[in-house]
Amino acid sequence: MPNRLAQATSPYLLQHADNPVDWWPWGADAFEEARRRDVPVFLSVGYSACHWCHVMAHESFEDDDTAAYMNEHFVSVKVDREERPDIDAVYMEAVQAATGQGGWPMSVFMTPDGEPFYFGTYFPPEARHGMPSFRQVLEGVHNAWTNRRDEVGEVARKITRDLARRELSTGDAGTPTGETQALALLQLTRDIDPASGWFKGDTKFPPSMVIEFLLRHHARAGSVAALEMAEGLCGAMARSSLYDQVGGGFHRYVLTPRHGGPLVPHFEKMLYDNALLCRVYAHLWRATGSDFARRVALATADFMVGELRTVEGGFASALDADSDDGTGRHVEGAYYVWTPAQLREALGAEDAELAARCFGVTEEGTFEQGASVLQLPVQEGVFDADRVESVRRRLLARRAERPAPGRDDKVVAAWNGLAIAALAETGAYFDRPDLVEVAVGAADLLVRLHMDEHAALRRTSKDGRAGANAGVLEDYADVAEGFLALASVTGEGVWLEFAGLLLGHVLTRFADPETGALYDTAADAEQLIRRPQDPTDNATPSGWSAAAGALLGYAAHTGSEAHRTAAERALSMVGALGPRVPRFTGWGLAVAEALLDGPREVAVVGPSLDDAASTALHRTALVGTAPGAVVAYGTPDSEEFPLLADRPLVHGEPAAYVCRDFTCDAPTTDPDRLRTALGG
Repeated sequence: MPNRLAQATSPYLLQHADNPVDWWPWGADAFEEARRRDVPVFLSVGYSACHWCHVMAHESFEDDDTAAYMNEHFVSVKVDREERPDIDAVYMEAVQAATGQGGWPMSVFMTPDGEPFYFGTYFPPEARHGMPSFRQVLEGVHNAWTNRRDEVGEVARKITRDLARRELSTGDAGTPTGETQALALLQLTRDIDPASGWFKGDTKFPPSMVIEFLLRHHARAGSVAALEMAEGLCGAMARSSLYDQVGGGFHRYVLTPRHGGPLVPHFEKMLYDNALLCRVYAHLWRATGSDFARRVALATADFMVGELRTVEGGFASALDADSDDGTGRHVEGAYYVWTPAQLREALGAEDAELAARCFGVTEEGTFEQGASVLQLPVQEGVFDADRVESVRRRLLARRAERPAPGRDDKVVAAWNGLAIAALAETGAYFDRPDLVEVAVGAADLLVRLHMDEHAALRRTSKDGRAGANAGVLEDYADVAEGFLALASVTGEGVWLEFAGLLLGHVLTRFADPETGALYDTAADAEQLIRRPQDPTDNATPSGWSAAAGALLGYAAHTGSEAHRTAAERALSMVGALGPRVPRFTGWGLAVAEALLDGPREVAVVGPSLDDAASTALHRTALVGTAPGAVVAYGTPDSEEFPLLADRPLVHGEPAAYVCRDFTCDAPTTDPDRLRTALGG
């Protein structure tokens, strides 16, 4: 019989709806039930594409004996971290403070008042590798709750007090300066491994936001080192198994094997990674003209549209790491890896040999059970590009016959905002109006389904039904960023208006009026044991720095002093953290580059939006590398954008006006002059 999760909109929660565990969704009812029964709450947090979440579910939550013990002695609450990042952030902070590490699945035991007292992540079904079994943990917590309640209560209260006392302080850092940015770059040069192009460390996540900073720093300051580092990171990622060499798109992260060999990916594919990386490679092309960057950007865009777009026009959250290996077993990476025999079956002997050399497939295998992850190892000789492309297409067709990984179909507002920005810009750069059209479709969905009459956001939707959870700061910020990009690309001012409505919520509901600090949840949101607040990037830009960027862009479009002041106050955190931990403040540093550059305001006017000379100027403006530049495009009599006011044609010809810091250049009708003015 299904448990209480059967009515959830989260695919992750629905995966647990048939567990024998009597799961509750997060809510007051669950905690009231724990009080009534006088038992602790067990909180389990994960997400649908999480491999070890699936493992623990199969080993423990699907086990009848374990479930019976949980049902007797606990109220068990299941949370999708992607639907409730606020809950995840608060309790993950407690886990990391107590254990020195964190991750998913996250396992937290707490009082009926939500105060945590025991933590962990994955627990195995039997004790091993120094870890207790999950049953031992359950029994130990139950024993402590029953026989040492006072001690448990004191631990819970102390942890909660310690969390509440954690305050962010920027000190006297002020807004970032050129020195701030230079010191951040210096620290990054110490963290990079010049031999491989990657940052040091065995676990390698795509550093999308850091690369955006590097590209903007190069554009503003002319730093050759910054551009070389960006090119090295992008080359290393796209040649490795982080990138899907057959189907395009990027996996979540890669690990360095202990005994050498190619990097091994965690195979889930997340919308946010691919949206951010699509934009990164498009911006690398914009800076260098690299055909390699263009191909990766377009392949990643096509992956998002082809495999993550939903029927309603939004973008699904993720593809699972695991899939059926053809024998009925769910195995991580089964969809993506190849053996030499599988290559021969798909391609014939001659082309299989070419594919093995090109993609690093060996007889011994570089992954598990003789299979190899695909990569582009550095090697001598030149491959015939047309022949390799033919091989890739045939492998893609053969792979499509395999059981596909599951898809998490929920639409997350923030991540769709990232996708809208990436697809709009990629479509504009590479003359792909279909990508811009898809971006508009996703934006329409967010307006219709996720925004209410007051422009307040719902974080998620699924199958055309909005979820119950309120949007958090990153939702408002990333959707506003997407809408601002769409406004610049399409020349439709309605997207600027929608961005303004969302940023109004940021100013009134998420910002501290005294300090300008930003909170991850709104002032009127559900009160947890701590109001989460984190200015550092994780897998995506922090809501804090994303909001600063959107506020700054909106201010450049409209001249709003309130929005610019809010952006500058928020960026004081970058002044404090950027030089010390630049790998975790990449987007804040990127926004700071825009602030230091102006940002520049570009108005392009033409007799019509589809006039050839007008569109040439418009595209030139869009591909300019000036950090954070905003572009308004329309006819001289247009009221779509404030920047178009009093901007006439020049001698009857389309013209571009470039301003920054209250100073404007003379208008130009020449795309080459505009390109020079914008660093192109």
